Amino acid sequence: MSSTLTSLPAWQALADHQRTTRFDLRELFAANPQRFERHTISQGELLLDYSKHYVTAETMRLLAALAEARDLRGWTRRLMSGERVNVTEDRPALHTALRANRPVMLDARDVTQDVVRVRAQMRRFSDALRSGALKGATGRAFTDVINIGIGGSDLGPALAVEALAPYAGPLRVHFMSNVDGAHVEAVIKGLDPETTLAIVASKTFSTQETLTNANTVRAWLANAVGERSGEHFAAVTANVKAAHGFGIDDSRIFEFWDWVGGRYSLWSAVGLPIAVAVGMDAFEAMCEGARGMDEHFASAPFERNMPVVMALLGVWYGDFFGRGAHAVLPYDMRLKRFPDYLQQLEMESNGKRVTREGEPVDYDTCPVVWGAPGTNGQHAFYQMLHQGTQIVPADFIVCCKPHHALPQHHAIMLANCFAQTEALMRGKTPEEARAEMTAQGLPSAEVERLLPHKVFPGNRPTSTLVLDALTPRALGALIALYEHKVFAQSVIWGVNAFDQWGVELGKKLADRILPELAGASPVTSHDSSTNGLIDYTGGKR
Repeated sequence: MSSTLTSLPAWQALADHQRTTRFDLRELFAANPQRFERHTISQGELLLDYSKHYVTAETMRLLAALAEARDLRGWTRRLMSGERVNVTEDRPALHTALRANRPVMLDARDVTQDVVRVRAQMRRFSDALRSGALKGATGRAFTDVINIGIGGSDLGPALAVEALAPYAGPLRVHFMSNVDGAHVEAVIKGLDPETTLAIVASKTFSTQETLTNANTVRAWLANAVGERSGEHFAAVTANVKAAHGFGIDDSRIFEFWDWVGGRYSLWSAVGLPIAVAVGMDAFEAMCEGARGMDEHFASAPFERNMPVVMALLGVWYGDFFGRGAHAVLPYDMRLKRFPDYLQQLEMESNGKRVTREGEPVDYDTCPVVWGAPGTNGQHAFYQMLHQGTQIVPADFIVCCKPHHALPQHHAIMLANCFAQTEALMRGKTPEEARAEMTAQGLPSAEVERLLPHKVFPGNRPTSTLVLDALTPRALGALIALYEHKVFAQSVIWGVNAFDQWGVELGKKLADRILPELAGASPVTSHDSSTNGLIDYTGGKR
């Protein structure tokens, strides 16, 4: 039985269009010299080129009709006005209010007043820390800051701090997320506890990994500064009472609200390490860039709307071509964490098998998101992208201007980025490969032997996102672009982008297994595999 989505006339029209249209990228470019101009969108400091996709004007019209049929405009208004779009937890998802310049009402209260208050607190704290006015228990200025968090309390801030390294000030900012002791030791190794401050970022102040790491860091600090180790901590949380219990003073507790989802939270006080690293002005410039993308998403026509076009392309490939993976390939080493950040943003948001109403879907939702920076990836997995059996749509991201003073290096990056998208689109035909090898003087028998290996099928779709430069404003717009893309796809698929029940089961089972690892008797309470693994690693063999 078809779902509400797949029964729509707009969905059926797209299925018919996909089945009856020949999408050959070489032919599409040859037939339309203005294809680039017709399939690019500019917004602020970003340009999206989606001309190397299986789309015509008719395709884009039909995709926009699907967005209309799913009331994307109405859902966008609900999102930004504070309606409880997170239906399973009965919460709004007001991350856009964190960068708004207008009142946003929730339960008859303008929540932006709270945002302004906390942002002023962030400025006072980060300015004092960066200037050296804020000192540790022994009277020495801080030189290093450790952000202790996981998931949304780690991935977004870590991405931004690394991406904006050219704007960094005097403090070194480190990130501790994994409960693996090797990670903890690697972060604190070489740091001076007397000049180290830790930010504990946890909405509930109960996340096992974060609290375990925070307690280990507290013991490390207390060993050096004694009972005044609390002066070396700050907290970002919605659970102020628990932060007090940890020994953190009110002036260093930054409020975080339940109307902000973790993976959308870097715009809140979760972004404190960003402000510490690059300054509050740069953090606010990020928010301004995101706000520009918010306004574009809320108002631009669907066919000229950057997040909507990217969302619809993802639906087009996932549901009509069966493409279950999506690559993100930044040609800027400072964005090397961006694929990791998007894995959580996209797969935790839209990796769902039931609709908002709890009905099983009969279509694919979120693809596997993966990637690595170019040119490193070219020497790793691009072989599969070019000649593998799976076609993987990809986003290439590049900056016009670098921050470094090595122009030849940047020219090589640009050349490689553009060459890869052209090669994936054009490929190399048997005739072209044969002519190339013949021109090299290879014997005809050798030409024919190598020919199958030298052919590139091409016709592999890519987008190219071009930033003027990796500024705070541009980074904010880039992150908001993908946030809105994810939301738009959730509306098309009818899933809730703002819950994450899938992370709960494994966490609960881990709580059960932890004491069993230390027990003396063989474990019998699980399946034979789990029992055996617990006994083997616990030394009960």
